[in-house]
Amino acid sequence: MDLINARSGSDAAASSGRAVPVERRRRLSPAALAVANQKVRPAYSPIVITGIVRAADFVLLSLIGTALYLGYAARIDGFNWSYIAAILAMAAATVVCFQAADIYAVQVFRGQLRQMTRMVSSWAFVFLLFIGISFFLKLGDALSRLWLASFFLVGLAGLIAGRLMLRAIIRRWARDGRLDRRTVIVGSDESGENLIRALRAQPDSDIEILGVFDDRNDQRALDTCAGSPKLGKVDDVLEFARRTRLDLVLFALPISAETRILQMLKKLWVLPVDIRLSAHTNELRFRPRAYSYLGEVPMLDVFEAPITDWDLVLKWLFDRVVGALILLLVSPVMALVALAVRLDSPGPVLFRQKRFGFNNERIDVFKFRSLFHDQADPLATKVVTKNDSRVTRVGRFIRKTSLDELPQLFNVVFKGNLSLVGPRPHAVQGKLQTRLFDEAVDGYFARHRVKPGITGWAQINGWRGEIDNEEKIQKRVEFDLYYIENWSVLFDLYILLKTPLALLKSENAY
Repeated sequence: MDLINARSGSDAAASSGRAVPVERRRRLSPAALAVANQKVRPAYSPIVITGIVRAADFVLLSLIGTALYLGYAARIDGFNWSYIAAILAMAAATVVCFQAADIYAVQVFRGQLRQMTRMVSSWAFVFLLFIGISFFLKLGDALSRLWLASFFLVGLAGLIAGRLMLRAIIRRWARDGRLDRRTVIVGSDESGENLIRALRAQPDSDIEILGVFDDRNDQRALDTCAGSPKLGKVDDVLEFARRTRLDLVLFALPISAETRILQMLKKLWVLPVDIRLSAHTNELRFRPRAYSYLGEVPMLDVFEAPITDWDLVLKWLFDRVVGALILLLVSPVMALVALAVRLDSPGPVLFRQKRFGFNNERIDVFKFRSLFHDQADPLATKVVTKNDSRVTRVGRFIRKTSLDELPQLFNVVFKGNLSLVGPRPHAVQGKLQTRLFDEAVDGYFARHRVKPGITGWAQINGWRGEIDNEEKIQKRVEFDLYYIENWSVLFDLYILLKTPLALLKSENAY
């Protein structure tokens, strides 16, 4: 993962685009298929981009100032820590001034004149401020004037060169669609037309409107809404979002249509996308802080995609770094388990099974083989039960102790389609008696709004192993949703540390 590839997690669907099992997928209209089948690149998070640029400015100025000091002033006067303090203070003050001048915005990075004039004036202001402070504190004799002038000129040249490179990169990403928020509108009527026109009127907008969806079949639902095609009904948004990258769903419905909105939200909240309600035509007004804005168009936030921007970066780093350390530590144990599996019964050591991943993407999960090879069940159509004759002797032990899950560390560290901590990935044909899990539990697919994990909040609270009644699957979903809504790196670390203790309670693991 690129560190700036941290917008909505729905980017993964753009590359895999494979959702629920084929036999249960909803048929999309030709217009929706045409849009969904377009080649789409993963999105980059503007918040992460601007954060990296801030850090790069600070590091660049610190390095330039230090290099000039070591190359000139330190040779004459000897090493002086006051120079280093001054360099760091000026670099930090420059970042603060750039922020105050509103330079750190992706839309500003695309331009040239506006960001250059603001940058030069802010950099000059920092130096004037520093000279004034030095004068009043009588520090003028302590610092070299030649070094100070060189720092100003070379630092300015470095900033300008960096901005020109950044502008070229940002423009290339914009052409590739990496900075756009792919958006669909719910409501193909006059309200939808007004919303689309208002969004397109915004200067430097990052909103890419893919089309509209509407459940109505009468004359109120337009086939083309302000130039955007009608792609289908609201139910089709679920399948559409699993075939292509979708970042934002906007409801162009009046707040008075409360019943319709709630019915639609009940269908769409399981998606890992931002969902907002347009407020620009509503007569009912709230306090300004109640709104978010797309340009100048007011919106009411309904649902937000979980674990985005810097949170996604932190989780990615946690998974890769901690996962690699754990893999290194348990590699001797994995070698012994692999040998035991190989000696116990004929067949491969590893077993690969299809599971539900992020946004209902189907992924291959690796486990140590615990069943006899000729009785393997890749789709998990039959749940393993107590004293199941398909389980080998070694398999019974490694399933009890969850040692069979250790190869999933390869999914975390190398493939990146699992996290260390998250909702456990269920088999694509996992059933409660005769019903698939999503048919047994309302909102089941909401647990797929984040990547699945090797361990999770449900597992350390005792909800692991066989699912033979409705309470067990309902509790798993309940705990998984709590984890998604309350995620933090410390929460992940807590769950990870509690996992070995939870494995000692293996009543339900067969």
